[in-house]
Amino acid sequence: MPTPPLPLRRPHVVSLHGDTLIDDYFWMRERDNPAVIAHLEAENRYTEEMMAHTAALRERLYNEMRSRVKEDDESVPERFGAFVYYSRTQTGQQYPVVYRRAIGADDEELLLDINALAGGYPFTRIGVFLPTYDGRLLAYSVDVEGSETYTLYLKDLTTGILLDQPIVNTYYGAAWSSDGRCLFYTTLDDARRPYRVYRHVIGSDSADDVLVYEETDPLFHVSLSLTRSRAYILIASHSNTTSEVRALPANAPMNAPRLLLPRRHRIEYTAHHHGDHFYFLTNDGALNFRVVRAPANDLHPDRLEEVVPHRADVMIDAIDLFADHLVAYERSNAQERVAIIDLHSGETHLLTFPEPVYTLQPWDRDALWAPNLEFDTTVLRLHVMSLTQPRTIYEYDMTAQTLTLLKRDDVPGYDSSRYRSERLWATANDGARVPISLVYRADVNFPAPLLLYGYGSYGATADPRFSIERISLLDRGVIFAIAHIRGGGELGRAWYEAGKMLHKRNTFTDFIACAEYLIAEGYTTPKQLAIMGRSAGGLLVGAVVTMRPDLMQCAVADVPFVDVVNTMLDPSIPLTAIEFEEWGNPANAEQYAYMRSYSPYDNTTPRAYPAILATAGLHDPRVQYWEPAKWVAKLRDVKTNDAPVLLKTDMTAGHAGPSGRYDRLRETAFEYAFLLDCLGLASEMC
Repeated sequence: MPTPPLPLRRPHVVSLHGDTLIDDYFWMRERDNPAVIAHLEAENRYTEEMMAHTAALRERLYNEMRSRVKEDDESVPERFGAFVYYSRTQTGQQYPVVYRRAIGADDEELLLDINALAGGYPFTRIGVFLPTYDGRLLAYSVDVEGSETYTLYLKDLTTGILLDQPIVNTYYGAAWSSDGRCLFYTTLDDARRPYRVYRHVIGSDSADDVLVYEETDPLFHVSLSLTRSRAYILIASHSNTTSEVRALPANAPMNAPRLLLPRRHRIEYTAHHHGDHFYFLTNDGALNFRVVRAPANDLHPDRLEEVVPHRADVMIDAIDLFADHLVAYERSNAQERVAIIDLHSGETHLLTFPEPVYTLQPWDRDALWAPNLEFDTTVLRLHVMSLTQPRTIYEYDMTAQTLTLLKRDDVPGYDSSRYRSERLWATANDGARVPISLVYRADVNFPAPLLLYGYGSYGATADPRFSIERISLLDRGVIFAIAHIRGGGELGRAWYEAGKMLHKRNTFTDFIACAEYLIAEGYTTPKQLAIMGRSAGGLLVGAVVTMRPDLMQCAVADVPFVDVVNTMLDPSIPLTAIEFEEWGNPANAEQYAYMRSYSPYDNTTPRAYPAILATAGLHDPRVQYWEPAKWVAKLRDVKTNDAPVLLKTDMTAGHAGPSGRYDRLRETAFEYAFLLDCLGLASEMC
């Protein structure tokens, strides 16, 4: 067998609250140290050697996945102003090409070829893609290393010429003034926190850009947007528990922004504009959020008028405002729905779909721009999918209450009738009922190999989405299941609150309860169970592996947040201070002790562990590469069995992994090959 790398041990000692932490691998955070890079490269070689016997399987998986991709494809055009914008992919190209067409015209105009932008870069991602409403100018930003630090470019779409000098160190979010003469954008501090908003005047030197707003509280970061009405530019400051919004008229970009509602601890809101009013989605007096409004010229809290009340059994995730309608994206009993309110009559109706488990969203998470860009329309665009049904794009006429199919993703060779989806409920240790979504082939024999996925942090939901890659598991008899555990938002805000800070262990024990339920009900066995999670879901995997290593055969932890205490002790690391309200601040003795009790790196002790594959991105600003690198080294130090523990670091990417669509398929094929190999399904017959 290949010999794993043996990194040096250089004890780093930290004493806090009467407790002492000894970290033998603290030195791995020295990004510019040649020994660190050499170690990561050695780990990659070792992983490739250990996985060499799966090379044929990986290639077969990749080819299967690619065969299900409609390589020559086009997005549904999205109207904005006098143009429709759309993207097109072509066989052999990693990235889409963006076009537009004038309304009523046949001739199309190429705006941005991301393949050309990628050039020789192994990674390329677009952060901002924002044309002016009149279509004269385009702002777009590019990240070529995965660090989520973008360079912003301005392009004259009438001439095709780039304007001014590129603006560096920018983040997501930008907004044009009404006349297109000014662009507002955000920049990052040394900890890569978006904290400043600048105004750039077209034709000027970016060195002269004016600072419009600076967020000085390290717990807060800023975001930037234009209201759908195009009347106001919004500057939002938000932490994990608190928010406030400032607004300035888009037709008066030189004005100073004015505060809408002042920040109050643990009060969150988003702002939306309609006519003479601002509407707010807020948790003020409403655990699951409610909608209120106030006159735009009189925003005193006493003037707030309730539009959609709080309901204990319904969570409002987001709202959209159009000329005649308010749209609320809601969840009830772990299922999504859309509530549409006629702003003139006040009448409300619900839009749902009949499948037992589905995802209903107004956006495509891989799209370059947000959908439903027009304000004066009765048409709402929605994306619907499930674990068995590919994405379908509908237009819903909110006045006529009619649904029109625009596009259903074509998946060559896929027959949905061969698969079954279910919604199950496990019972946690404290009696809480935890939903599980799962999918399998109709002819599977139970118990069967099962991959259990989870996330459970930030109130984010692990929605049951369709995946062309996952079919390769299902067709090999593997069940795929999602544990909708506490810390997520599937069952409302209380579900989230019950899985964060000093309740974080509920996230892990819920996941364990789901695994135990699936075993007890005969869906799988411990020898056939694999688990997977990404980022905060990687923390979930690490915690479950340390708490119940006997429960599963193998685990994949993608860019896992496993070194909780050390990371939260260092506010110079990107995002650390912002995260205090999610995980806790180790300066607080009680919060330190609680984090210390579950942090995977600090609870890795001698025992038998399942086979583990951990991944990292060298340029990852969210979970630093050294967290999985240190965890893998420590696991190898203490494990008492011979199950493999592997680390795979992408040396050219960040948190989201590879940017190209074919590269992403190869990455998934690698992870699936690891899982299938560990589950005994990697023979040539598979």
